[in-house]
Amino acid sequence: MKKKPANEIQDLQYFGEFGGVNPSISDSSTYTFLSAKSMSDTFEGNTEGCYLYSRHTSPSNLYLGEALAAMENTESATVFGSGMGAITSTLLQLCKSGDHVVSSRTVYGGTYAFLKNFASKLNISTSFVDITDLNSIKNSINSNTKLIYCEAVSNPLLEIADISKISKIAKEAGIKLIVDNTFSPLSILPKNLGADIVIHSITKFINGTSDTIAGVVCGSQDFINQLRDVNDGASMLLGSTLDSLRAASVLKNLRTLHIRVKKHSENAMYLAKMFELDGIRTVYPGLKSHPSNKLYESFLNEDYGFGGILTIDAGDLKKANSLMELMQQKNVGYLAVSLGFYKTLFSTPGSSTSSEIPEDEQKQMGLNEGLIRFSIGLDNDIERTYKVIKECMREVKLI
Repeated sequence: MKKKPANEIQDLQYFGEFGGVNPSISDSSTYTFLSAKSMSDTFEGNTEGCYLYSRHTSPSNLYLGEALAAMENTESATVFGSGMGAITSTLLQLCKSGDHVVSSRTVYGGTYAFLKNFASKLNISTSFVDITDLNSIKNSINSNTKLIYCEAVSNPLLEIADISKISKIAKEAGIKLIVDNTFSPLSILPKNLGADIVIHSITKFINGTSDTIAGVVCGSQDFINQLRDVNDGASMLLGSTLDSLRAASVLKNLRTLHIRVKKHSENAMYLAKMFELDGIRTVYPGLKSHPSNKLYESFLNEDYGFGGILTIDAGDLKKANSLMELMQQKNVGYLAVSLGFYKTLFSTPGSSTSSEIPEDEQKQMGLNEGLIRFSIGLDNDIERTYKVIKECMREVKLI
C-alpha cells in the first residue's frame, strides 16, 4: 500500500501558549537564559530545549521543520529564508575545495548557476549529466565526488529521476544523493526511494500563496545538527534565516497542501490530455507519451497525481510570448515565474528561470526557446479554462 504522507502532517498537534489552535509565534530575535551556564552550554550545543538566537532556529521554525520532516519521512528538517538558501547551504556543508559534484543538467537555473559559476570559485567542480542516463552518472563519478544532485521532476523539462537506481549508484560510490522535490510534494517521497537529503523551495507548492520566499532541508538529525552548528554550520553561518512570522504562515498553509496538490494534478492532467489531442507538443508525466510515465507511476503516492506542471512547445519565442500575453489578457492566469499559486502561471524558461544556462547548452538538453512552462492553478471549472486557452491558441495560430 502506498504511503499517504499528508497523514503524517495532520497527526502533528501544536497548541498555542494560551490554548490556541495554532501555535504561538515566537516574535523574538533573541532569547533569555535562566543562568549564565545555560547560555554557554547552549552555544556548545549541549542544552536541549533552549534557544540561543533566531538565526540558529526558533520555536516557529522548529514547528514547520518538524511538519516537513514528517511529510518527507526524514528524522529532522531545518527551514531557510529561500529555496536557494537551502540548496547552497547543503552543498557547501558537504563540499570543500577540491571536491566534485555530479548534477543533473536540467535543474533550476539558480542551482545550475551556483554550481557552475559560484562553486567553481571555491574550487568545487561539477559534471552536468543527463540524469535519465544511469551510465552517464556512473561514468562521471571520480575519487573526489562528494554527491549526486538531481530534481525528482526536473525544472523545466519534467524529466523523472529514477531515484532508487541513482541511490544505489551513490551508495556503491560512498557518496550522498540530494533530491530537490519542489515539483512533487506528497506525490513522491525521495527518502523512501533512497535519497539521503530532500530539499524544497517552500515558496512554491508547499506555501501555495506566492507571498513567501522560503526553503527546507530534510535529512538525518546528524546532518541537520551539522547545518546548525555555531562553529561550522552553513545554515547558522551563512544566515539564510526564515522569519518566524513567515514560518507560522507557511505551517497554516501546509495543512491544505494535500487538497491543493490533488486539484493541481487533476487540472494539469485534463489540460495535458486536451492539448495533446489538439496536436500541441505537450510534456506532462501523467501522459502515456511521457518517456518516464511508467517509472513515475511506480513510485507515485496514492491520490496525489502527477503534479501541477506541464509544458508545451509553441515553436518559437515570438509565438510563445504572444500566446502568454493573450492568455493573461483573457484572465487564464499570469505571465509570471514561480509555481504552486492558486492561479495558473506561465513563462518561457529559456529566457527566464533557466536563462542562466547558456543557449548552446539549452539546445543540447532540448530546452527550446518556444517552450512554455505552465504551473496549473486551482480552477474549479478547468473545462472553461481550456476553452479560453484554445481560443488564444487559435488566435496566435498555434492550432
